[in-house]
Amino acid sequence: MRIDKFLKVSRIIKRRTMANQACTQGRVTINGKIAKPGSEVKAGDKIEILFGEEVRAYEVLDVSEHVAKKDATSMYRIL
Repeated sequence: MRIDKFLKVSRIIKRRTMANQACTQGRVTINGKIAKPGSEVKAGDKIEILFGEEVRAYEVLDVSEHVAKKDATSMYRIL
């Protein structure tokens, strides 16, 4: 799954356009490498996102196309 779509489906970032912008601006990394919006993400990957001055890290647990809002947090683990 594309990183921009994963961030939206998992509700880490609320809108796909915002996720796309974060990737384009170099604020998202996958396993230490700067991610483009179309970069693929899979279970086990480590994602780091720069929110302002704060870096948040996540581990991808599941990659599903459609997830209910209440189940979205099961797609990742906060590190």
